[in-house]
Amino acid sequence: MIHYREADTADAAGIAALHADSWRRHYRGALADSFLDGDVGADRLAVWTARLRRPDPGSVTVLATDHDGTLTGFAHVIFDDDPTWGALLDNLHVAAGQQRRGIGARLMELSAAPVRTGLYLWVLEQNIAAQRFYEANKGERVETDAMPDPEGVPGRLNGEPRRMRYVWRDPSVLARR
Repeated sequence: MIHYREADTADAAGIAALHADSWRRHYRGALADSFLDGDVGADRLAVWTARLRRPDPGSVTVLATDHDGTLTGFAHVIFDDDPTWGALLDNLHVAAGQQRRGIGARLMELSAAPVRTGLYLWVLEQNIAAQRFYEANKGERVETDAMPDPEGVPGRLNGEPRRMRYVWRDPSVLARR
């Protein structure tokens, strides 16, 4: 049984660990090995500690946990991020071994529920599995662009990776079918 709830400050370390693990598994080749094998964990902990330090009505982080409270996934949405595309699904990560159980789809649904505009996200061009997931969940690919340096820090990219924008013009299509 998976439980879903909003994150709080006590969740920063767990979210950061899952986020770093996901980047190591899926961003290899796009992000520099020195970053992924080095301080990606500390970087993600700093990001999540800052995000969860105080409530922000302009965003929400939803967690998925199993029966003993172990984090199995999370999603983070920034409302009204873009005047054209709407809310940004900035993060969606599900733990290795927990994928293909509906956790990602449920996290998307819960994250999109309060969104009254469109919803969009960026996915790496190399992440074919994620693209298939978003397309299966009615996402529309609308453009490809260069990936910016994570947190604006130069040297974290490997080459010039590309990313694709997927949109849900009506996020209510993510409601359970």
